[in-house]
Amino acid sequence: MAEARCGLLGRTLGHSWSPQIHARLGSTPYALFEREPDEAERFLRAGAWTGLNVTIPYKALAARVADTRSPRVERLGVANTLVRRADGSIHAENTDVLGFSWVLDRFCRRELATSAAEAFADGEMLVLGSGGACRAACMALAELVGHEATVISRSGPDTYENLAERHPHARLVVNATPVGMFPSCPASPLGGETIAALAELRAVIDVIYNPERTGLCLEAERRGIACESGLAMLVSQAFYASQLFQGTTLDEALVGRIEGEIRATQRNIVLIGMPGAGKTSTGRALARMLRRPFVDLDDAFAVETGSSAADYIRDRGEDAFRERESAVAAAYGSRSGLVIACGGGIVTRPRNYDLIHQNGTIVFVDRPLSQLASEGRPLSQLKGIEALARERMGLYRSWADVTLPCTGSAAGDAALLRELLEL
Repeated sequence: MAEARCGLLGRTLGHSWSPQIHARLGSTPYALFEREPDEAERFLRAGAWTGLNVTIPYKALAARVADTRSPRVERLGVANTLVRRADGSIHAENTDVLGFSWVLDRFCRRELATSAAEAFADGEMLVLGSGGACRAACMALAELVGHEATVISRSGPDTYENLAERHPHARLVVNATPVGMFPSCPASPLGGETIAALAELRAVIDVIYNPERTGLCLEAERRGIACESGLAMLVSQAFYASQLFQGTTLDEALVGRIEGEIRATQRNIVLIGMPGAGKTSTGRALARMLRRPFVDLDDAFAVETGSSAADYIRDRGEDAFRERESAVAAAYGSRSGLVIACGGGIVTRPRNYDLIHQNGTIVFVDRPLSQLASEGRPLSQLKGIEALARERMGLYRSWADVTLPCTGSAAGDAALLRELLEL
């Protein structure tokens, strides 16, 4: 195996997508370097690397140990990219600033049909947080828009508690905190009431990339506010770092292509629909086609509780079952790259939408009622299929990103769904 010459330094890196991004950019071999605080400085100074990305909690350390620093690093005091030069000296750059600038420019042109300078020239911009990501976002905003953003933190004059009162005319909110990051998702640093009080809010950007839709972005979606989470920033900052690692200029179109590839492979495919619609058989067939893990939430429920859904409902009632079902949906909905089949009643709890939508494309498996079986399905037997359909059909359709008209076989349904999803 070739010695890693590029890589990512951090304390906990188990869910990083940086290796696959840099493989596409050409900065390979690329490895993950997990180091404890008492090991980090020695690794930075003496490690066998030529190019290094640095994440929390070592960005300030990276800036300090560098021999030379870009003006951005000098001003911010943090670096996320280090390059070891031929003479052994270390140069520090902050490609988080460059990556956020790239994302903000694309976001404004694509979602707001204008430039960042025009979109926010006469409005307040709020950045949540106080760490390196916050400082990078503030620098990028000042450079692109031409005036300073207001930093919101837990202490000081501008806090989460007085945000809506002090800044009711805010046009942009940027989350540069880790609140809402996997696995603690879909949490949000701002509640729905606070977002609702910002009547002039036009845009929300979250630097978190996992989950794909953070709690803050889900809240913005519900209110029709343009939003974007951090995957594009992750890829774009890696793009600028890779150019430094390789000493070359790369095609900027790579950013969008890599972003799309990651979304296609990491986004869950979540099947909803009536009991007996074929969600499990279709999901299994699709998972085999795509070589992905498959999860049936009813089976996962049985493993966790030691009871089938039918027995649990019979013994403890539907309300108790729905509570445990939501907990199972939260556990698997926060993960990535799965094919998930949900129980027919997943849509009866509104909060389940966020749990399965945060990292997923929701597919309604639409099978004619006359073809649905009720055997072994207690609620279908108790209420009747037509009554269940009247309760749920509108919810299935409103939750769905894609509707799958059933073809008559699981293999045919899976093949059609793969085509619809362009996978």
